[in-house]
Amino acid sequence: MNRLENKIAVITGGAQGIGKATSEKFLNEGAKVIIWDLDDIKANEFVNEKLNQGFVVEFMKVNVANFQEVENATKNVIEKYGKIDILINNAGILRDATLLKMTPEQWQQVIDVNLTGVFNCTKAISPYMVEKQFGKIINATSVVGLYGNFGQTNYVATKAGVIGMTKVWARELGRKGINVNAVAPGFIATEMVASMPEKVLTMMKEKTPLGRLGTPEDIANTYCFLASDEASFINGAVISVDGGVIS
Repeated sequence: MNRLENKIAVITGGAQGIGKATSEKFLNEGAKVIIWDLDDIKANEFVNEKLNQGFVVEFMKVNVANFQEVENATKNVIEKYGKIDILINNAGILRDATLLKMTPEQWQQVIDVNLTGVFNCTKAISPYMVEKQFGKIINATSVVGLYGNFGQTNYVATKAGVIGMTKVWARELGRKGINVNAVAPGFIATEMVASMPEKVLTMMKEKTPLGRLGTPEDIANTYCFLASDEASFINGAVISVDGGVIS
C-alpha cells in the first residue's frame, strides 16, 4: 500500500523505539521522512540503511526543547521539500522518581522535551500547514496521562498536558484543514522496557487483558492510519493503543 505517497513527514524521536518503527512504516507507505533526533549514531545508521534501499529519508539533529533549533530545522525542510504534510510529535524522555524524591531538574527536563517540545514543533510547523490548508499532527501521549502512574509526576503531567493541547489545537486548526489527534500507548516492548526486571514485565502483561506487551509497530500502525486519508474525519481524538490495560 502507498497510503502516504508523496507526503512529507517530520518524525521527532524517529531514530529508535516507536519512532524508528514509525519512520519505517511511513517510508514503506510512500512518505518522504525527516527524522528529528539527538542520537546521531542510531539515526545515521537507520538513514543510511534506508537510503541504500532507495527510500527518501534524512536526519536532522534537533533538540525539540529548543525553539530556535526547531524553527531553523522547519525552514530547512520547507526550503528543500516545499511543504510538511505530517508531524509526528513522538520524542519523549523519562526521569522517574516519587514526588518526595523528584528534583526540580528532573521535573524541568521532562517538561522541556515532552511538553514544550510538542508545543515548539507544532508552533513552528503548523503555519506552513495552514498555508496549504492541509496537515496531520499526531501527538504521543500515554495511558498514564489518562490514569496516572506511581513515581511519574513529571511524565504524567506532560502526557496529560499533551492531551489538553491536542483538544485545543483540533478546535483551532481543524477549520484550517488540519487534523490533530493523539495516541496513548500502553505497555510497549521498546528497548527501554525490555531492560526492566522480569517481575515488572510480568506485572505489565498481567494488567493487559490481551496478555502481552504491545510492539512499536502497533503504535506505528496507528500513527499511519491517523496520518492517512482514511482518518480524514477524525479530529481531537485520543486513541488508546494499550491492549485494554486495566488502570
